[in-house]
Amino acid sequence: MKAIVVKEELPGRPLVWEDVPDPVCGPDDVLVDVHATALNRADLMQRAGGYPVPPGASQILGLEMAGTIAGWGSRVLGWQKGNRVRALLTGGGYAEQVVLPARMLIAMPDDRDFIWGAALPEAVLTAYLNLFMEAGLQDGETVLIHGGASGVGTYGIQMARLAGCRVLVTAGSEAKLAACRELGAELAVNYKEEDFVERIRSHLGGAEVDVVMDMVGGPYLERNMELLRTYGRLVIISTLGGAEAPIHLGHLMRPRLRLIGSVLRPRSVDEKVAIMKSFKRRFLGNLLDGSLKPIIDSVYPVERAEDAQAHMAANRNIGKVMLQVRG
Repeated sequence: MKAIVVKEELPGRPLVWEDVPDPVCGPDDVLVDVHATALNRADLMQRAGGYPVPPGASQILGLEMAGTIAGWGSRVLGWQKGNRVRALLTGGGYAEQVVLPARMLIAMPDDRDFIWGAALPEAVLTAYLNLFMEAGLQDGETVLIHGGASGVGTYGIQMARLAGCRVLVTAGSEAKLAACRELGAELAVNYKEEDFVERIRSHLGGAEVDVVMDMVGGPYLERNMELLRTYGRLVIISTLGGAEAPIHLGHLMRPRLRLIGSVLRPRSVDEKVAIMKSFKRRFLGNLLDGSLKPIIDSVYPVERAEDAQAHMAANRNIGKVMLQVRG
C-alpha cells in the first residue's frame, strides 16, 4: 500500500506518498480501506518530535479516518466487506489501509460521506472527554474554550451550547471570532489584540468561569486560574505554547481548583470504547440531526499532505483540515 512517510532529509517538503509494507490483521483486528483522514495538531507535534508514539502504535501519522472494511481477523464477527465505518486511531490514518481493533469501529450512516466521518473521531471525542468527563461541565455553567476555531474548539462550542452552558472563546482572527459566534459562543476574544482575562471579567461583570479547556499550556496557566471560580476546573489538553510554567500553589489551593492534564491518544482500547459509548448516549442524536456537525475548513488530496500541514501550521484553518485518500 501507499502511505505518507516523513523524510526529514528532504528539506522543505518531507512528507512523501510512497509504498510501505501492507498492515497485517491480528485475530481481533479489522483492515480498512481508508477513504478520508484528518489533520490534528498532534500530527505536527509528532512530526517535530514533540509527541511520542504510544508503544505498539503505527508510526504513520493520522489519528482518525473513515473508509470501508476490507478484511478482518479470525475472532472478529458482525462486519462485512465493504461496510462503511469511521474510527479513532492511535496512528496510521495517512495511508491507503489501516489495521485497528474491531471494537474501535463505528458504523457510518448511509447518507453521510467519508469526509464527514473522518472529521469526527479524534476531535469530537477529545472535546467531549475533556469538557464532560474530565471537567464535569454541567448545564448552566460557564466555560472558556481556548482555540475556539480549531477542530476541537468548534466541537466544544457546539456541545457546550447543547448542554445549556455559556460559552466564551479565544481565537486569533476576525474570521475565526465570527465563526465561533455563529456556532454559539456568546463572547469571542481576539487574544492577539486583547487581554482575554480583562475582557472576560468585564463581560461577566466580575464573575468567574466554571471550566477552562486549554491547549496553549504554560503561558496561560496562571491567567486561566485567575478566571476560575471556587471549585473551578482547568483541563489542559495540549501545550502548544510551552510545557513549563511557574505556579503559585496558593492560587490553586485556596479556591480549591482542579488542575487536570489529559491526553486521549495513549489511553487503552477499553478506555476509548467507554468514552465512545458515553458520547454516543449523550450526543449521537445531535450528530444525526445536524445540530452537532463537523466544521470543514478544507480538503486536500493525500499526496498534498505537506500543503495541508503548512495550512494548519500557519493557523489559517477554521475547523477541520481533511485529506482525501480515495475518491
